[in-house]
Amino acid sequence: MTMPASAMGIGGRLPSAQEKEAANQLRQVLAAQAAGDAKLRVLDGKTPVDITLTPGLSDLLMELLRHVGSGDAVTLVPVNQMLTTQQAADILNVSRPFLVGLLEKGDIPYTTVGRHRRIKADDLFAYKNARASRRSDALSALAELDAEAF
Repeated sequence: MTMPASAMGIGGRLPSAQEKEAANQLRQVLAAQAAGDAKLRVLDGKTPVDITLTPGLSDLLMELLRHVGSGDAVTLVPVNQMLTTQQAADILNVSRPFLVGLLEKGDIPYTTVGRHRRIKADDLFAYKNARASRRSDALSALAELDAEAF
């Protein structure tokens, strides 16, 4: 799979073997923490500083570390960011013309800036989650039909 033009690896590149190893090591340390707030101690110069990670922040960091540890390219997209049609198509893993069709049908809200369409990341992720939910429901329905056949 090629990396979309809008994706940036670590510092403009994919993670090195050493970075993948460090990500996996940190992920294992965080995973070993009991449920609740994880605590990290890092050095600020020569002074140790304790940092408490809330469950939400810990989960987000774990997901990021999982991708980096696998050598994946990772792009963080703020939910209020306005995306181009190509960036949105890359996130959905569809072609740009297909995405434009979704926009024109009203499946995903967008705004026009000059002649260009812009999609709010939050709206795109809402569509993506709804699409995943519909797919999951359809798959469950097919599994039920298959189970009834036997």
